[in-house]
Amino acid sequence: MMKTLLGAATVATVMLAVAPASAAKMHSGCTGANLEKTETAVEGMPDANANKMPAFKEIADAQGAMLSGKMGACAMHLGNAMRASMMK
Repeated sequence: MMKTLLGAATVATVMLAVAPASAAKMHSGCTGANLEKTETAVEGMPDANANKMPAFKEIADAQGAMLSGKMGACAMHLGNAMRASMMK
């Protein structure tokens, strides 16, 4: 029982130490330039692509989050739009 608790505490400590570092990397991707690149990629998608409209919605959500200062949400929405633009 004690080993399990000690192991869980160790894992939690490592996760908390690593999470801020990865979050900082994620937030750096939410810039005006990256939003523009993603929007250009989505505009280049064929109109018949079912992912085009959801990708535009993700871009709009990313812009709204960026203006609100919610950089984590902005990065998430921007990543979703990038993935949608790469799908065929």
